[in-house]
Amino acid sequence: QVHLVESGGGLVQPGGTLRLSCAASGSIFSMDAMGWHRQAPGKQRELVAAITRGGLTKYADSVKGRFTISRDNSKNTVYLQMNSLKPEDTAVYYCAAVQQLSTWPPREYDYWGQGTQVTVSL
Repeated sequence: QVHLVESGGGLVQPGGTLRLSCAASGSIFSMDAMGWHRQAPGKQRELVAAITRGGLTKYADSVKGRFTISRDNSKNTVYLQMNSLKPEDTAVYYCAAVQQLSTWPPREYDYWGQGTQVTVSL
């Protein structure tokens, strides 16, 4: 069982930066992959970025070149560095974990955090 807690969200102006953190209660090294998703009001939840244990990454086209996902297995933490933020990045961001990969990028996740709000506005 893995418990995920996100932090680092907040209000930022367009063009600004934020770094989200996802702290796991258990070892993320046992997870085949970790991912960040987001859900904006009235929209479906979407994959933002995912990373495997070995460091393979996948990004949504809308965030390529602006966001970077990384993981520190020694700290059981996954990060999402978000640069050049846009108003359309406003959403609740969720961390998730996959215990055993069957597809890449993952279609289903085993564990989810409660989410952290990111608001990009003047």
